Amino acid sequence: MTQIDLFLVSVLRALVEVGLLALIGQGVLALLAGGRRHTNFVYKLFLVITSPVIKVCRWITPKVIIDKHLPFVAFFLLFWVWILLAWVKRELCVLSGLPPAC
Repeated sequence: MTQIDLFLVSVLRALVEVGLLALIGQGVLALLAGGRRHTNFVYKLFLVITSPVIKVCRWITPKVIIDKHLPFVAFFLLFWVWILLAWVKRELCVLSGLPPAC
C-alpha cells in the first residue's frame, strides 16, 4: 500500500464530511427560517454545496421517493459512505504498519 491511497481515502472522507455538515446546516436553517429560507443567502449556499449529492440520490432512488425526502436519503447515504471510508482508512493504516488511528 502506498501513502497515496491513504491520502485519497482521507480526502474523500473530508469531502463526505463537508456534505454531511452542509446537509445538517441546511436542515437546521430550514427549521429556523421556515418559509423564508429560500431568500436566505446561507441557505442558498448550502443548496449549492448539497445539490450534487441530492442529484445522485435522485438518480439512484426510485421515483416513489418524493423530492422532499431526498435530503434525508442523501444524509443517510453519506453517513454510510463516511463509515465505510473510516473502515477503509483503518485497514489501510493497519496494512501500512501504522497505528489504526492514523
